[in-house]
Amino acid sequence: MMRVVLAVLLSGSSLAALTIAAPQTAAPTSTAQDPFPEGTGKAALMKVCSNCHSAESVIQSFRTRQEWADVIDQMARFGAEASDTEFDQILTYLAVHFSPIRINKAAARDLEGALDVPAGIAEAIVAYRQANGDFKTLDDLKKVPGLDAVKVDAQKTRITF
Repeated sequence: MMRVVLAVLLSGSSLAALTIAAPQTAAPTSTAQDPFPEGTGKAALMKVCSNCHSAESVIQSFRTRQEWADVIDQMARFGAEASDTEFDQILTYLAVHFSPIRINKAAARDLEGALDVPAGIAEAIVAYRQANGDFKTLDDLKKVPGLDAVKVDAQKTRITF
């Protein structure tokens, strides 16, 4: 605890020392969470996209893979500099992490990557959908045998019905 010593003028010309304990300020305990999951393409995205604007502005809305491809093409026309490999990595990264998951339309191979589930679980989602009709809520989706509800909850903002 820090202490501050003040000189206080008393009546007349005598001084008295007054010690005041200053409250401690706590160091920040939390840091802003990185909105970008680790993965191939993250470094290229940060390098290329943050040259002109914050990388966070890139992900303000979800886009399909084709929409991301169109955005990347436009940025290249505006002067974004990257190799073809880096542009491909950025596109794949954005499509995997920042595209909507159309749970009632997606093929098993697409669900596998989007939901980060094994192929067998992705196939179970499609089979359940075919047997029971379209999913209407997250709770409906969580009924798929073997599907981890935590993985569903982690992607809930991306899942569309």
